[in-house]
Amino acid sequence: MSINTYKLANKNGMTIAVTNLGCAIIKLEVPGKDGKIRDIVLGLDKAEDYDTVKHPFFGVVAGRFANRIGNGKFTLGGKSYQLETNDGPHHLHGGVEGFDKKVWNVEEANDGKIVFTYNSPDGDAKYPGNLNAKVTYTLNDSNVLRIDYHATTDTETICNLTNHSYFNLNGHDSQNIFDHELEIVSDKITAVDKGLIPTGDFTDVTGTPFDFRTAKTIGQDLEAAGKVSNTGGYDHNFVLRGPGKAASVYAPQTGIRMTISTNSPGMQLYTGNMIPVGEESVTGKGVTYGVHSGFCMETQLFPDAINKPNFPSCVVTKDKPQESYTEFKFEW
Repeated sequence: MSINTYKLANKNGMTIAVTNLGCAIIKLEVPGKDGKIRDIVLGLDKAEDYDTVKHPFFGVVAGRFANRIGNGKFTLGGKSYQLETNDGPHHLHGGVEGFDKKVWNVEEANDGKIVFTYNSPDGDAKYPGNLNAKVTYTLNDSNVLRIDYHATTDTETICNLTNHSYFNLNGHDSQNIFDHELEIVSDKITAVDKGLIPTGDFTDVTGTPFDFRTAKTIGQDLEAAGKVSNTGGYDHNFVLRGPGKAASVYAPQTGIRMTISTNSPGMQLYTGNMIPVGEESVTGKGVTYGVHSGFCMETQLFPDAINKPNFPSCVVTKDKPQESYTEFKFEW
């Protein structure tokens, strides 16, 4: 199956380029307060590069299970499963050949909508069950990029789909995201161990670097957050209060605001702490990206949910498909 690029556009100057390789968002162009159009997502030059260049999940859909599963192990229906371990001893973003590395089918493509599908066979990355995944990107004239996720299966399995775009509202070629003013509608995060695997407990954000209930710059407490769990910045799952608004980000330099709404229970804030540098650095669209040059807002089910009975369920069955949506509304 060939690797292709598809474009969405609206009447206000927004354009989005997406490839069927990993459903990756390659480019997202938005006008700023000065009238200049800026590409605000980190990415590679062209669709084919996502197959040949090693990159930190730029713009892709992560799955079957986004985020981490402790030691790659879980039990389902009385049977134990051992997944690939590709993040130290843990399983991350679907394994070595996750959904981000698959060429998806294109069911529909026009200026306003793209529908991708992928049929993941039983045993794919050692997951049980045949899983049929559908991801739909929609752009409207209200400047809303909506992503709908849908998954069905023929037998009990687990699933957690998200988009892993790295945003920089000053432009993808800007140095860092420290000046971005971030608000998150969350009162607690999932507590994690040194491997970033949830303990099953929750931490109240009050008095911590994770309190974004009132907007503050990402850079204000980034160093302190990194010291809490030795992450070098934010890489934490925020427990959202409920369906609706999850977060808002504003870049004073460009006047661009991005508001995120979702019906997912959690959102991972990741500030690009592990973007490779030096010999392994990644160059795309004329820029060599560095640490903290972009941030991710990965709406999701909680990490390691299958091993935490008190977390929202990530189980998909023949009679219980999985559906979620996320909207990114842009203003300038």
